Amino acid sequence: MKRSKSLTRQLGLVIRNLRVESGMSQVVFGERCGFYQTYISRIEGGSANPTINAIEVIAKALDLSIFELMDKVRLSQN
Repeated sequence: MKRSKSLTRQLGLVIRNLRVESGMSQVVFGERCGFYQTYISRIEGGSANPTINAIEVIAKALDLSIFELMDKVRLSQN
């Protein structure tokens, strides 16, 4: 099974889409997560490889569980 985008890139796209849908800027979202805006930007752009702990913090900031977030990533790859 060939995937057109890396998991890191796909995760970033899903996070970006969810953040935008919720009406948060990167700055506000970063503050909600406790991360710098530059780190959020790198995650959304696919150039940062966040830890499981960071992904869990991001999911909670999006009012999701880490499993719900990763399921959205999985579904977005189809």
